[in-house]
Amino acid sequence: MSSFKEIIRTEEELRVIMGHPTQRAVDKTIAALDEHCRAFIASSPFLLIASSDAQGRHDVSPKGDPPGFVQVLDERTLAIPDRPGNRRADTFANILQQPQVALLFFIPGKEDTLRVNGRAQIVRDLALREHMAVQGKVPDLTLVVEVQEAFIHCPKCMVRSQLWEPEHWPSLKEVPTMAQTFVAHAKIDQPVAEVQASIDQAVKERLY
Repeated sequence: MSSFKEIIRTEEELRVIMGHPTQRAVDKTIAALDEHCRAFIASSPFLLIASSDAQGRHDVSPKGDPPGFVQVLDERTLAIPDRPGNRRADTFANILQQPQVALLFFIPGKEDTLRVNGRAQIVRDLALREHMAVQGKVPDLTLVVEVQEAFIHCPKCMVRSQLWEPEHWPSLKEVPTMAQTFVAHAKIDQPVAEVQASIDQAVKERLY
């Protein structure tokens, strides 16, 4: 990192290059989930959640389910069910140390996104968990977020990336499979085909 010669070190230096946001960009931040935020969340099947531990080490984890899986309990509170995964529990472990989280909601085909920042806690209330069951499977844990900020994010990154345009998607021929990467990174003494079969089985049998 120290080999770079031109490094921005202060916000003043940054603003000389970038300038300042418009008043509209500043004023779009709200402190509660209004009807527009609620409609966006109700149609979103996918989000990213960012968290950090007490040492400031960050994590970003994806969460996905049928649209509406994130439930708005009131204008300042939303709930996210936890589904079976690899049990690393990076987000949960971070929240136990430092509860601030940031959420980014996506809707396929929609170019703008919704950002929500707040404080999270891990909740086990049965009534809430039962309300978030899918295929008869009740989640063991629920992530409840106290909303502090919410705002819509402009579509420029989606337009530039052409994310929702299949005709512009890159070829996957040169991209390693998850099993290939898993074997290399975890140094697993097991054939790639066997690892891929176990991944495929987990996706088929352990979604809920």
